[in-house]
This record gives sequence, C-alpha cells and structure tokens, in this order.
Amino acid sequence: MENFKILGLDLAGSPKRKTGYAYLENGKLQVGVLFQDEDILNLAKNFKLVMIDAPLSLPEGRVSLEDIGPHFRECDIKLRKMGIKFFPLTLGPMRMLTKRAISIKDTLSKEGIHSIETFPGGLYDIYKVNRKEKDAIKNLYKKLGFYLEEREYFQDELDAVACLISGIRYVSSKAIILDGKDGLIVI
Repeated sequence: MENFKILGLDLAGSPKRKTGYAYLENGKLQVGVLFQDEDILNLAKNFKLVMIDAPLSLPEGRVSLEDIGPHFRECDIKLRKMGIKFFPLTLGPMRMLTKRAISIKDTLSKEGIHSIETFPGGLYDIYKVNRKEKDAIKNLYKKLGFYLEEREYFQDELDAVACLISGIRYVSSKAIILDGKDGLIVI
C-alpha cells in the first residue's frame, strides 16, 4: 500500500491559513502543515494520489461560482442523504476554498497526479467520533493502526490523516464512493 504513495490534504481556503498534510513514509505517519500553493504542489508531486478535503468540481449547470446556478452536486445530495452535514460549496468562505482546490487539482492533473475529493467530517461521522474532539480522533486512528507521535496537533493535521485513510481505503476498494455526473466524494 505504501508504494502507492498517497497524500492526504486538508486544504485551507487561503494561503494565510494552515493546510494540513499526511502521508506514510517507511511505515511511519508524517504529518504537518503548509501554507503556500507552491509548497503544497512541491510536496504533492511526490505522490500518485492526492486526497483533498475540499470541493473539486462545480454542480452541473453552474459555469462558475460567481454565476447563479445549482448549489449542490449529486455527490453532495448523496452525502446529505447519509445524514452527514457539510457546507455547500457556494457558501461564502467555501467559494474561495473551492476555487483554490480546483486550481490545485488542475495543476496536479497536468503533472499526471490524480486527486480525489474527500471529507474528514464524513469519516468521523461514520465512526461516530466528534469532529472536533482531538483525543477521540487520535484514539480512532490508533484503533485503525495509525500512530501519531506524542505532541499537540492542529485540527488541520488530524483532518489530513482522515484524508489519507480515505485514500488508503479507496485504493483497497474499501471506501464509500459518492459519485454523480458532476463530482465524486470518497470516504
């Protein structure tokens, strides 16, 4: 599995905020934060698959985030039917995140790197773990066989681990795939 080289990214909407990253190296979990797109892209070029916690597509019928159009993609509707709460990509701050994520996805695609949208909140909900309770999240990771070193973690870092786990489950054919004609979310 490690040879597949998966990167988990909890992308921030702005380079001024922390983007968490997580990946496995020699069986050890590597976790940290980056800020600038250039740094994110430099790290991502070492991976075959990048799992990104951010919308990577627009709803069908919507030309841009500035135009009027549908607010939800088919995958969003499927997520909502599962009882998983999320912010629509057309909501204020989500617009900036969506633009940044699509730009990063497009750049990675030109480099031959596949990126897939994921949602840590969905993973936490499925495992019945409070999304902001760091100790409970770390205990979940331990149960799943992912060991974090003893230190304080930013929520962005913990969410990046969830992205990584979703990527590992995806390549192992054990993930939940919510797809539609206008997008895909993997949990």
